[in-house]
Amino acid sequence: MNISVTKAAKEWGVSRTTIYQKVNDGELSRTADKKIDVSEMLRVFGEPISKKRIERSVDTVQSTPLNSQSVQHNTDIEHLLALEKLKNEHLSQQVSDQKKLIENYQQQIVQLNKTLDKANASIQDFAQVRLLEFKKPEQSYEPPLEQEKEKRDASIVVTAKKKKRWFF
Repeated sequence: MNISVTKAAKEWGVSRTTIYQKVNDGELSRTADKKIDVSEMLRVFGEPISKKRIERSVDTVQSTPLNSQSVQHNTDIEHLLALEKLKNEHLSQQVSDQKKLIENYQQQIVQLNKTLDKANASIQDFAQVRLLEFKKPEQSYEPPLEQEKEKRDASIVVTAKKKKRWFF
C-alpha cells in the first residue's frame, strides 16, 4: 500500500522534511507516483506512532511525557541501528566485490606473465638462430693476417711514392 508523504509524516510523527531528506540520502525510496510504500516507512521508521499510541493506551491507563520521550528516543536508536546495519551490509558487499576484482586482476597478471615468458623464449630462440647465421659467413671468410698486413703496407708505400712525385 502506498501513501503520500504528508500522510506518512502524520502517521509516523516525523516532519515531511525528514522524509524528503531520507529519500534524498537513499535511505527511503518512493514510487514513480511520488508516494511511499508503507513497508518502506516501517523499515526506516518502525511502527507508526498512531499504532503505538493505541497500543500504549490499551496497556497503560496514563501516558506520561517521560514515557513518550523514551519511546521516541528508543525509536530513534532503532532507526540508527537499522541504518548502521544497512551501511554495514553495503560495505561488506563492496569489500566482497573488491576482493573478486583483485582475484581477477591477479589471474590476468599470471596469464600475462605466462605470455611474456613464452614471448621472451621465442625472442631468445630467434636471436640465437640469427647469431649462428651471422657467424657462419664470418667463419668462412677470414683472410690471413699476414696477407692483410702486407696489403696495407703496400698501399702505404704506393701512397708515399705518389706524394714524392708530386713534390719533386
